[in-house]
Amino acid sequence: MTVPQVTVKTDVGGVRVVVCSGDFDLDTINVLVEACADEDSQAGPLVVDVAGVSFADSSFLNVLVRLRNTRPLALRGPLPHQLRRVMELTEVLDLFDIRDRPGQAR
Repeated sequence: MTVPQVTVKTDVGGVRVVVCSGDFDLDTINVLVEACADEDSQAGPLVVDVAGVSFADSSFLNVLVRLRNTRPLALRGPLPHQLRRVMELTEVLDLFDIRDRPGQAR
């Protein structure tokens, strides 16, 4: 298991970017929840970079869906195969703005 890491930075135009890497499951998802809980930017746009995610279970997907329901959200990829598969199986892939190409940061 790869330890999950989350880094928060500000992109062009003040958009918050949360960069995720490693394995995310029920035991480790709080690192992502806490990174996205910044009170100062709760309603602002958010980009979650998932290109470095090596494993994500339903708890990771649940956090993404909840975030998407509360603020503008985009996923920066490319989406890891396993995460894409979970999103397809649960039929939520089409709910997300997915930016797979360089230069699609915002």
